[in-house]
Amino acid sequence: MYAVIFIYEIGANLEGYAEMDKLTLELVSTLPGYLGFQKAGDGKNNIFISYWESLEHIDAWRKDPVHKKAKVEGANKWYKRYISQICKVEQSHEMKKEQ
Repeated sequence: MYAVIFIYEIGANLEGYAEMDKLTLELVSTLPGYLGFQKAGDGKNNIFISYWESLEHIDAWRKDPVHKKAKVEGANKWYKRYISQICKVEQSHEMKKEQ
C-alpha cells in the first residue's frame, strides 16, 4: 500500500474550508483503491495521512476535479504552508488494547 502524507499549517482565511473538507472526505471514501486515513494536530498545525492500494489510485484522486479545486483553494486561501509526500508502506503494525 501507499501513504500520502499531507502536513499543513492553517491560515487565517478559512471561508469555505469546512464545507470542502467534508465534501472531499465524502468523495474520496467512494473511490476505488482508497483504504482510509488518519489525522492528528492541534487545528492549526496538522497531519493527514491517506492510504491507497496503488500509485494509479493516488493519481486518479490527484486528477479528480473536486480535489483539484480543493488544492487550488488551499494554496490560495486556506494554508500558510504545506508539504505533500507519497510513500510506499513496506510494513505496518498496530497495537490496540481493549479498555
